[in-house]
Amino acid sequence: MKFTFSLSLLSLLVFGGCSSSTELADQSNPSATYSDVFAQPNWYTYTKFDTLTILSWNVEHFVDEFDNPYIDNDRENNPPQNMDERRELVSDVIKRANADVVVLQEFESDSYAQQFAEEYFPELGYQIFSGHESSDWYMNVVMMSRVPLGLFHSYATSNTPIPGQLDEAGNPESQTFINNRMWTAEILVNPEYHFFLTGVHLKAGRGERNESWRMGQMNLLRYHYDQLLKQNPDANILAVGDFNGTPESPEMELFLGEGTDIEFIDPLAETEIFSHPADSAFWRIDHILPNTNMIKEVVNGSVKVNYYFSPDSMNQAADHLPMTIKIIPVEN
Repeated sequence: MKFTFSLSLLSLLVFGGCSSSTELADQSNPSATYSDVFAQPNWYTYTKFDTLTILSWNVEHFVDEFDNPYIDNDRENNPPQNMDERRELVSDVIKRANADVVVLQEFESDSYAQQFAEEYFPELGYQIFSGHESSDWYMNVVMMSRVPLGLFHSYATSNTPIPGQLDEAGNPESQTFINNRMWTAEILVNPEYHFFLTGVHLKAGRGERNESWRMGQMNLLRYHYDQLLKQNPDANILAVGDFNGTPESPEMELFLGEGTDIEFIDPLAETEIFSHPADSAFWRIDHILPNTNMIKEVVNGSVKVNYYFSPDSMNQAADHLPMTIKIIPVEN
């Protein structure tokens, strides 16, 4: 089944206030197809993508050498001396992974991702660099892709509750500080197959307040997934990133939603495969989670935590280990 879009939603998100009938698709057709609303870029040949590899990695305070005057942080203002070595190591990992889509957490900006790719691995052919950066902080979630994107959904402006927590005045606590570190993008593999990819870096820290903070963020994501699945019950969704929750934690149980209409699968469940810290990993707070619709496209055994070098060298690159997944696109 070819995937479809509500043109009223598409108009709102993509075309904004445009109203000319020459600029909008025919409103009498409520379900436009891929070919009606998206043009294939001239740099993209989808027949080459019979298998798709996705890399997700928290690269630990990965900053460029320039001071952003709008970000007041010592690490961003004056990058550590080991950044040159780390850039070499991180670029070597990305080259070895050779992924079609890369999602990086704690990366300074999508513009830096583009510069980094052009300088260190132009041969990999990344064409799209995206994210929604914080206006006053340097840790963001960015994407590099050599597959076209459709709509890009940011949660940056959403104010989410921190369930069960009160502020100093006794009011229910909420936050909008780090919701920019969640987004969902359509990955348009070919005219017959697309999926929704969510990249996250959820609130860090142990304890009830941090767990509740993450639950508030997860509730927002699950609300959006509910809307996507109401539009198309067959929608494929893949969530990746640093969830800062272990597989058995209450917040991960919430996100996985076992037995609900919005259910995700942890391919590494009940294994002793860990992702952090890189030189002596003892827990997994990084995850790659397909929903039940998408699990059939996942290559068996392809969800991995990767050591491309020795543990010491991996830890020099970043304190988390990179994760990968391979999928076989089949008709939606």
